[in-house]
Amino acid sequence: MDFFTNTNILFFIAAYLIGSIPFGSILAKTFAGVDITTAGSKSIGATNVLRVVKETNPKLAKKLGIATVLLDALKGTVVLLFAMYYGVSDSTLWAIAILSVLGHCYSIYLGLEGGKGVATGLGVYIVLIPYATLIGALVWIVCAKVLKISSLSSLLGLVAVVVSATFINNGLNVGSNVPMYLIAFIIIYKHIPNIIRIIKGEEKKVI
Repeated sequence: MDFFTNTNILFFIAAYLIGSIPFGSILAKTFAGVDITTAGSKSIGATNVLRVVKETNPKLAKKLGIATVLLDALKGTVVLLFAMYYGVSDSTLWAIAILSVLGHCYSIYLGLEGGKGVATGLGVYIVLIPYATLIGALVWIVCAKVLKISSLSSLLGLVAVVVSATFINNGLNVGSNVPMYLIAFIIIYKHIPNIIRIIKGEEKKVI
């Protein structure tokens, strides 16, 4: 078996490399002329794009923030859809999903730095556990409007996805919920600084 002609291996590599693309950083540099990896929270996610670009161009900040969310979500979705077209196993699909999120959070293009994984997690979850993800997305949107704290809203939405999927998709067609939990763990781990600030009442709101 040739390593570089094995379908699963090629999809694993593609998932990580595509997941690593820092769309937030690229968009902010290209259209706003700012480096978000050295400003704000230094994250490549939509929230930091919004915060940093908003300082000079509020209207552009919203557009770039939305574009970042969509592109970060599609990073995981597109690879999974291609893999499904090629008929790979459910276990392989979940491995692709995990690698997509890892790529975003630990980008090879940024020296293994990256974002928090929320949008990319949403992108892979919506393919693999769609109903639970829609519930989580609704919780995320409602909490964001009410609480106006991006990190807390994201975490609550994530919890809603995991809890919902536990009841709706028990086993995830791979005999275990571990892959779903692992993605959630990665996202929560990347949010530890935010969680500490939330507990201390120091987490900033997105207005």
